Amino acid sequence: MLIKTVMTVFTRGDKFLSPFCMVLLAVLFVACEGKKTKEGAVYTGPIEIVNNVEIKYSEQGNIKVWMKTPRSFRYQNETKVFPDTINISFYDSLGTVVTRLRSDSGRYDQNADVYIVKGNVRVVKSETQETLTTSELNWSPRTRKVFTEKPLAVRNTRTSEITNAIGMDAEQDFTRIKFRKATGIYKFTGP
Repeated sequence: MLIKTVMTVFTRGDKFLSPFCMVLLAVLFVACEGKKTKEGAVYTGPIEIVNNVEIKYSEQGNIKVWMKTPRSFRYQNETKVFPDTINISFYDSLGTVVTRLRSDSGRYDQNADVYIVKGNVRVVKSETQETLTTSELNWSPRTRKVFTEKPLAVRNTRTSEITNAIGMDAEQDFTRIKFRKATGIYKFTGP
């Protein structure tokens, strides 16, 4: 109907309305085209935001791991992102905290079933007074193992021993650690 009205204006020969109608048609055409491109955009942001997150893992009714972080974002592919500081406590069979972990951020990869913590990762073992520092650690709830390919350092405050390595594998409570490409400073006593 709009086109029929415009055509009527052209047949009358009114010189003032002809350019005005052309501009009006152009504006309507551009406005309609703009709407089409916006409707097709895909949302890639989080589908769920949770505040004050606490995740607990237990075995046979005994708590083994307790993770706390201020926020969690869940995405379409089931990946969870923890953008703020993460604090994780690892427990022994008696329910005592044996190891604490702190990092700047982290994420959970659903496809690999692995938690990844990054940025100023610090692990403190209570009993041995050892502190492990690295830029990234991975934890698999399925295998109950912690591992990394990144450089790391372990310092024992009791003995002043230092271990530097590139990569490691450990039990989730850090009771046993296997270093890869390791060097260190150790104290030996003997005959």
